[in-house]
Amino acid sequence: MNTIIKSAKSSDITSQSALLVIDVQNDFCPGGTLAVAGGDEVVAEINKISGYFSTVVLTQDWHPQGHHSFASSYADAAPFSSAELAYGSQTLWPDHCIQGSYGATFHPDLNTDCASLVIRKGMNASVDSYSGFTEADRQTTTGLAAWLQARNITSVYCVGLATDFCVGWTALDASAAGLKTTVITSACRAIDMGGSLAAMREAWDKAGVMEIDQIAVTE
Repeated sequence: MNTIIKSAKSSDITSQSALLVIDVQNDFCPGGTLAVAGGDEVVAEINKISGYFSTVVLTQDWHPQGHHSFASSYADAAPFSSAELAYGSQTLWPDHCIQGSYGATFHPDLNTDCASLVIRKGMNASVDSYSGFTEADRQTTTGLAAWLQARNITSVYCVGLATDFCVGWTALDASAAGLKTTVITSACRAIDMGGSLAAMREAWDKAGVMEIDQIAVTE
């Protein structure tokens, strides 16, 4: 079982570390169409943490209307049911993060000025995309791994929404790309649908992804 370490030192963060801020968007916050409980609570913590990093990457769900992961794209399909797509079983979500909509924009209090890069994902109507590295077909990449490698990044810290889906898959793919990978749990919130959080933590444990509760400031 993956053990959560209470904290890590801010002095451990170097020029070779990057913060990956995953999908802190209005539709995933209270009042959004796919709200994560307490989703807006991560914003202040992420804003604080981002000050420790010289490299910050934001990811943003950016779906076209009628995306194949939306329940509304199928006759009589209920949200949170599933469908078989070309790449396997797909959870069908409420319509969310539609390109150009308020719901797709970042939470208004999130500090985006610090971002070195914004990765938009889920733009292919036929393929969902949880991870900031690889889409749900597990073949199409976003280019993030190469971008980090070109900047000599060797470790990443993952925060955002939701722990057991987009944050979780991003962390797994970061580890698979050879990056030392840590999830900061105080800056994440989970959906926890049908045991999804426990399953993700088990997957992290097998992949060598670490969990910490917070980053402690060191002088």
